[in-house]
Amino acid sequence: MLNKILAILKEEIVPAEGCTEPIALAYAGSKLRDILGNIPEKIEISLSGNMIKNVKSVKIPSSEGMVGIEAAVAMGLILGDSSKELMVISGVDKTRLPEVKKYLSENRMNVVLNKGDVKLYIKLTGTYGKDIATVEIQHYHTNITEITKNGEKVIGCSCDDKCSGESPMTDRSFLTLELIYNTAKTIDLSLIEPIFKKVIECNTTIAKEGLTNEYGIAIGKTIKEGIEEGIYGNDLKNNMTSFASAGSDARMNGCSLPVMTTSGSGNQGMTASLPVIKFCEMKNIPYEQLIRGLFFSHMTTIHIKTNIGRLSAYCGAMCASAGVAGAISFLDGLTLEQCAMAVETTLGTMSGLICDGAKSSCATKIASGISCAFDSYYTAKKNRRLLFGEGIIGRDVEATIKNTGILGKDGMQVTDEVILNIMVNNK
Repeated sequence: MLNKILAILKEEIVPAEGCTEPIALAYAGSKLRDILGNIPEKIEISLSGNMIKNVKSVKIPSSEGMVGIEAAVAMGLILGDSSKELMVISGVDKTRLPEVKKYLSENRMNVVLNKGDVKLYIKLTGTYGKDIATVEIQHYHTNITEITKNGEKVIGCSCDDKCSGESPMTDRSFLTLELIYNTAKTIDLSLIEPIFKKVIECNTTIAKEGLTNEYGIAIGKTIKEGIEEGIYGNDLKNNMTSFASAGSDARMNGCSLPVMTTSGSGNQGMTASLPVIKFCEMKNIPYEQLIRGLFFSHMTTIHIKTNIGRLSAYCGAMCASAGVAGAISFLDGLTLEQCAMAVETTLGTMSGLICDGAKSSCATKIASGISCAFDSYYTAKKNRRLLFGEGIIGRDVEATIKNTGILGKDGMQVTDEVILNIMVNNK
């Protein structure tokens, strides 16, 4: 069981520079160039609706503000290093950006909607002279399921010799909040401290960047200014909210600093970590407990998000907000039952929040989620809870998490389609 948990952490908490959907496109582009041996003369880009939605409006790091599907692919094609995976365009030579812009101006790419059932789907087909190559990614951002050149399969997929089109990630069906709570209390810190040390370092750095400089709507910086000006109280809740959302402000608006992601998302990684870090800082909670709290928050986020899927119309930052509610309850010494109350109250309150793509408003949604997480924690501390049968609240926390998964995966499927139609046809 412990080995499975450690495998899940290794799979789910990974570094990425830039929003993970455009970065996955850059990764696919860099891989296509490697296989073809040249920068393609023409490319067809086949994407799931969720990929289109999440790439349409977010700025690409190191690109001088470029936005969109074609720009993400071109950055990978011309400047990317596929060996770096989700850090594919970190440290690029910016003097070569004119090459990227020239390639884009030549209209070499055609984007089409893939109407299959896989929510995270990418297929690039590129030609150079008489050569043709394809790179296909499914289920998660670096999971290459097929590579071909001139009709022949090429070794180099994530699932060579065992590819079924299904996600090869470690099974998560055994996870429960009780298991996460008990493991957080007892796990040997040496097994998880290296991962969460990186989480603290990377995610704190980008949050401070967002608090210092102007990115997008700058909700994190705005709340901080409100605290300094006496408009907001200088309390735990507002400081946690400001710190968490500032990281997203920076990331969604082209900051090139890396973050440690969770469940394929930098916003989820920052949401699951930054408020917990601020909570421990302001309450003088020891470092060892911070690591345990981060484990609780991230594993709970992963548990909830697994029931929904990688991409959907359900805002993933709300899964992470529920993880935070449970984690700060845990750090304050609350019982398992009270931690479950906090998680359920957050899910029962915030589960209607939609994902309409990656962009500046992700930060404002995170601010709302963390504010609710804090209220849910303090409500649980007072032994107050939402009751079974009230909306999506189940008989226990596991039933509520399952109900949330049904809502996000099945109930919001039409919502997902409507959101995409609005975004594509928005005038």
